[in-house]
Amino acid sequence: MGSHRQPGIFAPDQTSVLLAGVGGQGILLASNILARTALLAGFDVKTNEVHGMAQRGGSVVAEIRFGKKIHSPLIPPLGAQVLAAFEAMEALRYAGFLSSGGQALISTLRIIPTSVSSGFAAYPRDLDTVLRKTFRNVRFVDAAAAARKAGSPKAINMAILGAVSSVLAFEDSIWQKAIGLCVKAKFVETNLQAFAFGKKLAA
Repeated sequence: MGSHRQPGIFAPDQTSVLLAGVGGQGILLASNILARTALLAGFDVKTNEVHGMAQRGGSVVAEIRFGKKIHSPLIPPLGAQVLAAFEAMEALRYAGFLSSGGQALISTLRIIPTSVSSGFAAYPRDLDTVLRKTFRNVRFVDAAAAARKAGSPKAINMAILGAVSSVLAFEDSIWQKAIGLCVKAKFVETNLQAFAFGKKLAA
């Protein structure tokens, strides 16, 4: 297990990562890859995925917990070491789950929900300011730019996962192996590139 680790965020007994976004962003694949990475490193892993209104662009969240022994996949309030938001507003929705010293990684992507486009709600104009006030440790990641650079606009999830890898103590080789196991062969190289670009943006 030690050979797969490098400096990064690990809790003494268990590490909890919350991925939040909207339907269609590939959060469940990202969750599977993170879980597989932890398994390959020799950790016990539990995951929980809430689809919500995924097919209509509704909120989607995945909880991944790993450590020596994990009894529940559910992350309690203030229990996550890492919160990765695939869409900026979703970071606020799940802000209460990040620990006081935890790391927020937030995509600069804006997806206007139906409630806003239909006039029933307003999207904050000063969202970046609100996010900076909400999170003590926050990094903004232009995941869409990383995905485009990799040649696939759909690879935003891999770019965000790359950002997550910048704060977790797994070596690149084990992430790469997990991606190879979870992604169709013809898409592996593009996804690896998006992952690498996302990690570089978050560093």
